[in-house]
Amino acid sequence: MWISDKWVEYELIDCSGGERLERWGDYILIRPDPQVIWETPKEHTGWYTADARYIRSSTGGGQWKNAKTPNDWQLKYDFGAESGFDCLKFHIRLMNFKHTGIFPEQAANWEFITKKIREASRENREINVLNLFAYTGAATLAAAAAGANVCHVDAAKGMVARARDNAVLSGLGDKSIRWIVDDCVKFVEREIRRGRKYDALIMDPPSYGRGPSGEVWKLEDELYRFAVLCSEVLSENPLFVLINSYTTGLSPSTLTYIAKSVFGMNAESRELGLPVTTSGLYLPCGSTCRAC
Repeated sequence: MWISDKWVEYELIDCSGGERLERWGDYILIRPDPQVIWETPKEHTGWYTADARYIRSSTGGGQWKNAKTPNDWQLKYDFGAESGFDCLKFHIRLMNFKHTGIFPEQAANWEFITKKIREASRENREINVLNLFAYTGAATLAAAAAGANVCHVDAAKGMVARARDNAVLSGLGDKSIRWIVDDCVKFVEREIRRGRKYDALIMDPPSYGRGPSGEVWKLEDELYRFAVLCSEVLSENPLFVLINSYTTGLSPSTLTYIAKSVFGMNAESRELGLPVTTSGLYLPCGSTCRAC
């Protein structure tokens, strides 16, 4: 398991009965998590004094209850002095489907991204990164802060706008980032026709979704074909490929098999995890494959 344990402004305080108790800066949130199938004593006072709680609906979706948070607040992630830059900053909001705007377990991958790009930069190598299904841009900002040229692609216009806001907030508004609102499959197909190549690929595809014309995306059915498609935009000397999955039906070993088969690179896959303060254990939060 790759653990995201360098957070200061985020904390997974406890988890029990299908929920997480989390600190996001100055605010305590309770959010559902289907992997939390255990029942442990909810002794922390945050369970009873939280600033907001997301309640699922029996008919699907859900909503935030008793919210005492501002509409927007900030969270930062500090990489440490060796990174060459101070930190990344993010706008946090209570969003639909229990989200807040970032996935804190991905910090371990931000560390991996910056490390690989800094190593390449020391060799005076220019790195071009393609970030697909890029959401609010945390991985994009990590790559840009480390010195890469980044192409950020997401089909949701609002998410791309928030990613740009995060870039400005982090002092990265002048970095070499292309902000693209587009269907990721169609964008990659066009990049192949244009002959564009990238030295690193980051992809965080959804488990399930529908395209603008009603196309159904189911990760178990589409991931291999999408990886094959993306292999055509990789440069001859690729730096890395990073694949995230939050689909329980796809094991880390499956991601490794796909990456090795398609990209011909050494690959390792593990669960991502967050430390739980009250128990000292680690909560699994999806899987990642790193090929390099």
